[in-house]
Amino acid sequence: MENKRSPYLSSVRRVVVKIGSSLLTDRDKRCIQSGFLRQISRQVRSLQGRGIQCVIVTSGAIAAGLFKLGLKKRPKEMSELQALAAIGQSNLMHEYETAFNRSQLKVAQILLTREDLSDRRRYSNAHNTLMRLFGHKIIPVVNENDTVAVEEIKFGDNDTLGVLVAHLSEADLLVILTDTEGFYSEDPRTNPEARLLSDVLEWDGQLAQSATSSKSLVGTGGMVTKIKAAKNMMQSGTPMVIANGRKKNVLLKILDSEPIGTFFHPSVHKMNSRKKWLAWSVEPKGEMMIDDG
Repeated sequence: MENKRSPYLSSVRRVVVKIGSSLLTDRDKRCIQSGFLRQISRQVRSLQGRGIQCVIVTSGAIAAGLFKLGLKKRPKEMSELQALAAIGQSNLMHEYETAFNRSQLKVAQILLTREDLSDRRRYSNAHNTLMRLFGHKIIPVVNENDTVAVEEIKFGDNDTLGVLVAHLSEADLLVILTDTEGFYSEDPRTNPEARLLSDVLEWDGQLAQSATSSKSLVGTGGMVTKIKAAKNMMQSGTPMVIANGRKKNVLLKILDSEPIGTFFHPSVHKMNSRKKWLAWSVEPKGEMMIDDG
């Protein structure tokens, strides 16, 4: 049987891996999952050995702040969320540094807002920083700069941030790791007969209707944001995978073209960096009115 993924995955040299809060946090023990991060670090080390560069897009700063203060409920006030992010971000990066050091890897923290990526000069500066880090074989760990971001300059969720970092880093693949096996035809929690979609070859409006939104104590996304990310990646000419991050060696299996998760095939040839920036990083600041003439 023909493997539809292999032609894309065999040529991957740079991958962005987005890790959701549900994988990073243990809500029972109220802590960051250090064991999970060690598993990821070992896989990243193996990918580096294959000549594949990795960028991590992480969630979890606010969750880490919640745990540190012993709070049981996520606050709604922006200033309180920003304070929690400030408290939790250093703890989160400490966990990354500890886990990746065990695999003889170094990490670097990058905090971004949408405003950083909508300005061409700042976008170029961030791109150049990433390229330098790759040259030193350092793993960039990217998160939203929640301590300064207000609604007007927020990405809204880290699935969107994952897409924009994939464009920024000129990645060949975006992998979104979550706590489900992939994207289903319907919500498997309410319909046990829902089908896991292995390959999505072209965008269909029905996909958005099949997605379900979910919110938790520690996360802000859900399948709705992931399917929006998939649409963006397909239209930019770069493949994307949604897969269960708890599956053993999930990153290695994906890059080996094993049929796990849901693979979204690009619908066009890969766009150049500037076109991606214009299409998805620049926020429109006005509207155009065209009359009948």
